[in-house]
Amino acid sequence: MEPLQAIEQLDAVKLLKTSYFAYPVVNAVHIAAIGALLTSVALMDLRILGAFRALPERPFVALLRRLAFLVFGVAVLTGLVLFSVRASHYAQMPVFLAKMSLIVLAGANFAAFATVDKGLDASVRPPVPRVLAATSIVLWCAVLLCGRFIGFQ
Repeated sequence: MEPLQAIEQLDAVKLLKTSYFAYPVVNAVHIAAIGALLTSVALMDLRILGAFRALPERPFVALLRRLAFLVFGVAVLTGLVLFSVRASHYAQMPVFLAKMSLIVLAGANFAAFATVDKGLDASVRPPVPRVLAATSIVLWCAVLLCGRFIGFQ
């Protein structure tokens, strides 16, 4: 049996498939985590782009970054659980593979931003961090859109 089919045959996954409540609850938590992630990332990136100037940038971004990491972890865990139900099917879907690729790109974009922005004065921000912040918003919105397409295929 191939590894992805083996995942689908695990007792816990079979229980998830047959439970009236478990799958919808995991799905709802996944959607809530994605909503919180997209909101925190968008607010953080918009602040970097110059919005919400009344709020001090560094503490605002630091708070939202911690929130984004937390809810990203929840989204990953619940996403893995959802994936396990139809792992062999999802792994062959181009839109699923696109979503995973976009998440990797968003992570690379974040790493690039953290490297470029380290030690910069937020009041005199060069264009590169702003481009990376705008790219972040686009990437995470694309991840969200791909996720919605997965549910309809």
